[in-house]
Amino acid sequence: MTIEPEGAVGRITVLGAGSWGTTFAKVLADAGRDVTIWARRAEVAEEIGRRHTNSRYLPGVTLPAGLAATADAGEALAGAEAVVFAVPSQSLRANLLAWRELLPPGAIPVSLAKGVELGTLKRMSEVIADVTGVVADDVVVVSGPNLAREIAHEQPAAAVFACADHDRAMAIQRASSTGYFRPYTNTDVIGCELGGACKNVIALSCGMASGLGYGANTMATLITRGLAETARLGAKLGADPLTFAGLAGVGDLVATCASPLSRNRTFGERLGRGETVAQAQEATGGQVAEGVMSCTSIHELALAHGVDMPLTEAMRRVCHEGVDPRKVGAELLGRQRKHEWS
Repeated sequence: MTIEPEGAVGRITVLGAGSWGTTFAKVLADAGRDVTIWARRAEVAEEIGRRHTNSRYLPGVTLPAGLAATADAGEALAGAEAVVFAVPSQSLRANLLAWRELLPPGAIPVSLAKGVELGTLKRMSEVIADVTGVVADDVVVVSGPNLAREIAHEQPAAAVFACADHDRAMAIQRASSTGYFRPYTNTDVIGCELGGACKNVIALSCGMASGLGYGANTMATLITRGLAETARLGAKLGADPLTFAGLAGVGDLVATCASPLSRNRTFGERLGRGETVAQAQEATGGQVAEGVMSCTSIHELALAHGVDMPLTEAMRRVCHEGVDPRKVGAELLGRQRKHEWS
């Protein structure tokens, strides 16, 4: 598909009406695009369309009047020039199976999901390609420090849009540029996707540290050592090391690890205070943080490629084996001493 310069992508569908999907739809509408958002529940679609709010996921935010919403995926996708997938990583495949026959030919696929699929160990762009038949290099991946509620309130933020086909990345960049949201482009899809997936696991560890009463030194250590193991995995899989110094790397990592708006951080904080995964899930309305699931798949991906990721392994043991966070913390501190970059 040849992408024309300015204004080529005008009609965009966002599949998923959670906090980030709704916020990204708002960004696109504020950028002057014709946007329709699909919601799984009819009452959410009706609220967005009639009241211009999504009180469940973005309380206190007024959505653009021109933002359309429907619970009918076929209606939402009709005539779309770009399709944004805004569902959790571990449910992406099942949703794609339901949508794939409805996807308009030639529409640019855009992924907001951050994770590594359990079982297949595929990145989200690979899952999209696997199910829909599109070329993985044609998928645009969105990453960066993008806490939905802050962007929905139009606080200044940046993001990175990664695609091997740079023209496609630029097309979505143009379609989403506003006075409060600044998108950059990148061609390193592997690095951007790994950064987005691994930061959720590292944020869990920072939350646990906070729950245990630890301070800034501990947080900084977890962030930097977490970034180091993410970069090791990225290097093994062919990512550009510079990506991890950018928005999809340290930028996303700092926002997710430091903010109380981060579900992964707050979930980890509950675990650090002694709650079980089930108790933390109940306290957060039945939602499991992405990092809880991804720590298993990222750990398996690292094992498959011979990459040492001790922090990820520690989070897997806490979340899925019930190991006390204090115990894994002591084990991490007691590991064999080595050079920082080895």
